Amino acid sequence: MNIPKDPVMLLSFINTQLRDNYSDIDELCASLDINKNELMAKLAAIDYRYDEISRQFK
Repeated sequence: MNIPKDPVMLLSFINTQLRDNYSDIDELCASLDINKNELMAKLAAIDYRYDEISRQFK
């Protein structure tokens, strides 16, 4: 799967995947072979953090 490089497009992609296909960030990262720390840092750079309750980046 081709993961977007642009942080805003990445945010949209990840939140859509979390909503539609995965129960949490760990499952998504394992399934798509994404480094969780790198993903979190990239989205933190545009002021988004993972919210475990809603299971999305806000």
